[in-house]
Amino acid sequence: MADLTPMDVEVAEEELLWAPAGEPGPSSVPALAPAQAPGPVPSTVDLARRMREDCLAITSSSGAGHIASALSLVDILAVLYGSVMHVNPADPKDPARDRFILSKGHGGSAVYAALAELGFIDRNDLLKNYYASGSVYSGHVSHAVPGVELSTGSLGQGLGVACGMALAARLDASGRRVFCVMGDGECDEGSVWEAALLASTLELDRLVAVVDRNGMQSFGPTDETALKLGDIAEKFRSFGWRAIDCDGHDHAALEAALTAPHGGQPLAVIAHTVKGKGVSFMEGDIRWHYDSASKDELRRALSEVAVEGMGFPAGTSLSASEGGAA
Repeated sequence: MADLTPMDVEVAEEELLWAPAGEPGPSSVPALAPAQAPGPVPSTVDLARRMREDCLAITSSSGAGHIASALSLVDILAVLYGSVMHVNPADPKDPARDRFILSKGHGGSAVYAALAELGFIDRNDLLKNYYASGSVYSGHVSHAVPGVELSTGSLGQGLGVACGMALAARLDASGRRVFCVMGDGECDEGSVWEAALLASTLELDRLVAVVDRNGMQSFGPTDETALKLGDIAEKFRSFGWRAIDCDGHDHAALEAALTAPHGGQPLAVIAHTVKGKGVSFMEGDIRWHYDSASKDELRRALSEVAVEGMGFPAGTSLSASEGGAA
């Protein structure tokens, strides 16, 4: 199936068909193509760029979703899924697979994008059904989707579950690893630090926690609207973890941090990111924690993140919120 070029992504309405949010697309749109066998994994940079396109498209089409929270995550997930984790889209339940938990479940569109790009799920199906009534592609990530280990959304829960998975791996004498991505605002939750103490007490050295340190939460800067988190890496060290600060958008730095030796200790990677990364008018703007792009805003955003020679499947029908309200 042919893909649109970046110029097409700039949006010729004859090819990228629009309907107002909540209304069905044109009846001429072809039926969804069946899921295809996964191809080779793209470079992590290409994977991240495609994931940004997907996140923007599905959140705008549905008029919902935490787009800025997803965009700050994309590079972290691209490195995890494209280089670091052992996962197999042809066998999502492989017992030897590494486990991944998105504790900040409201960033779920980024996980769905990674799974679609790697072949766990049909990308066209995701583009059409994200956030739709009765769809498995809920706004907060759902374990009904192949490749998703845990439904999340209640902040502060993921790290405790990841501890249990890491302990189970040890009891099974398995080499599988467990990765848990949290938000920095989520680290206000006491349950995070209870789990952190448990992980170091049990010396869960197959556990890697990643904090998406984008500096913002629901209504403003993380350290101004709620608790002052300060140096998160130092806090994890004081709880018995090995902790590394890195640039959360530098793929080489992320891979080095995520694969750093940490024998006898769990590993915390504090990934310093920008909320809304990749779209100039979304970066650092708290509006985009809850808002979604209007048709014109989506056109602008896609022109910034478009991947040459790639894009949406021809004939894909998307709807966009005209007002941009979530």
